[in-house]
Amino acid sequence: MKLSVEISKYPLAEDYIGPIKGFIEQLNQYPDIRVITNTMSTQLFGDYDDVMQALQDCIKASFAQYGKVVFVCKFIHGDLQP
Repeated sequence: MKLSVEISKYPLAEDYIGPIKGFIEQLNQYPDIRVITNTMSTQLFGDYDDVMQALQDCIKASFAQYGKVVFVCKFIHGDLQP
């Protein structure tokens, strides 16, 4: 089953760019998902299990490293790559 996710990260800190870039770099370490970024969000595409595992790992690491962070996500069934 294919999955498309749009995710935005909002670190609750003055230095917010570093944590966002770090999160995107972590996601890019997963070869089985496609990551597309723009100025508003990051989009992930791939098999459901691969995308969800990457999100689980990267969100957990982000909380551990940066503390309070807000994630806003949209999930849609299918591969909606542009």
